[in-house]
Amino acid sequence: MAVTTMMFQAVGLVLLTTFVYTVSYVIYNIFFHPLRNFPGPLLMRATRAAYYYRLVRGTISFDMLDLHRRYGPVVRVAPDELAFSDADAWKVIFGHKIGANAGGVAGTFEKSDTFYRPIPGLPRDIITALGPQHAALRRQMAHGFSDRALREQQPVIMKYVDLFIQRLKEQAARQSVAVYPQEASAPFVKKRVGEEPVNLTLWYNYCTFDIIGDLAFGESFGCLDNSDYHPWVRTVFQMVRVGVAFQTANHYSWLRRIITAALSTEAMHRRREEQREMTMQKVLRRIELGKSGPRADLVEGLLKKKDEWNMSLDELEANSSILIIAGSETTATVLAGVTYLLLKNPDKMAKLVEEVRTMFASEEEIDLTSVNKLTYMLACLDEALRMYPPVPTGLPREVPKGGATICGQYVPENTIVAIHRWATYHDERNFKNPFKFHPERFLGDPEYATDKREALQPFHLGPRNCLGRNLAYVEMRIMLARMIWNFDLVLADDSQDWMERQMIYVLWAKGALNVYLKPVVRD
Repeated sequence: MAVTTMMFQAVGLVLLTTFVYTVSYVIYNIFFHPLRNFPGPLLMRATRAAYYYRLVRGTISFDMLDLHRRYGPVVRVAPDELAFSDADAWKVIFGHKIGANAGGVAGTFEKSDTFYRPIPGLPRDIITALGPQHAALRRQMAHGFSDRALREQQPVIMKYVDLFIQRLKEQAARQSVAVYPQEASAPFVKKRVGEEPVNLTLWYNYCTFDIIGDLAFGESFGCLDNSDYHPWVRTVFQMVRVGVAFQTANHYSWLRRIITAALSTEAMHRRREEQREMTMQKVLRRIELGKSGPRADLVEGLLKKKDEWNMSLDELEANSSILIIAGSETTATVLAGVTYLLLKNPDKMAKLVEEVRTMFASEEEIDLTSVNKLTYMLACLDEALRMYPPVPTGLPREVPKGGATICGQYVPENTIVAIHRWATYHDERNFKNPFKFHPERFLGDPEYATDKREALQPFHLGPRNCLGRNLAYVEMRIMLARMIWNFDLVLADDSQDWMERQMIYVLWAKGALNVYLKPVVRD
């Protein structure tokens, strides 16, 4: 009896302690925290759980827009975190700092480890690396993204784009779709539909994964050849979702331990080992390929420093893998997004069709250099990047020692700060008619003269901006130009709300973008 009483007393003491701690924590966050004077919802100011609830349900970016509309360009979205939508915040948080060096000093906003901490057991890569390690990795990887390297990579890119178009022609041949020209506002109208449409979400991914696979590993994933994802690619998508779970848990050590335990099943361990083994074999084959001479690809710079830096195969594997993810999924996302937006705005599609089909006398003329002349296409891509940024969420940084002034407001040191792209790009204070697809805003349309173009930073800003920007633009322009040269496109009925029904888990959870393709017949 005495033992039972003691057990109840112990449990009661634990519960009371937990209750007192929780209440004290909430009271401190609301009334005494250094960020107490910044506006935001009461629950989000009190506990980070409210933020992660929105993250896990996939609405964080949409919710951020609502919060900025209600509270203004700076919102306290967690006890220790602020979200900014002001265009000026980009330069302060992400820009190059006067006096800063590769070591990340003199006011540098370093990446928040609660977001970028690697999954247990994985080494840091160029995305998660901090300070000097990141600077060194970036310097070596930059060689593979130079203009010279890009010109040398053109045959690889064109080889897979050729195969991409060939596969789409094979898919189109199985359809019986009739379309006929209409007014300029609706150039292609579905008249009769026969068999299944083509899921361009998949096909864009197949092509970009094969291109980046060859540029990183010296061999493709065979997605276009097999009309399916390689097992490596499927596992990568699953690991991204696991990463979201760990991001959620990084603020709570007890939750991180639970998730780690939950994922430590025999099946998950076997899957990770299979993924690691597949990647390691690709890395080893790429190292062997390099013995026959330099290759202008994305990992050549790292391989040159492998021995000097004593870089392990695990580190090579981690950085190669991140190149694959960053260089494929994001590009395919923009291509799917711009295709959807053009099909939902047929007058814009008509302008682009005219530009592409009058610019070139033959398909062979469409290459890395000639696509630079497609000014309306570039405006369409930039508008798609604004309306449908491939990374729509915020990538958090930490305010350096001594604090910083952001958009006229002092922010204490160690505060987490972020700019949520989708919310910022759809804020009426930054862009007029933000939900309207209007590429002309990037071509000097006076109606949009008040747009704050500096708010649009889809490839990031400063020393951590996207190395693959030029490669991405080349891939997108060539693939889209070849698509429009070869096909008339019609959006299937089940994809009319394709963009509107998506959720966000760091990246977009894209569904099938079903489109009917009609090969263009030329005399």
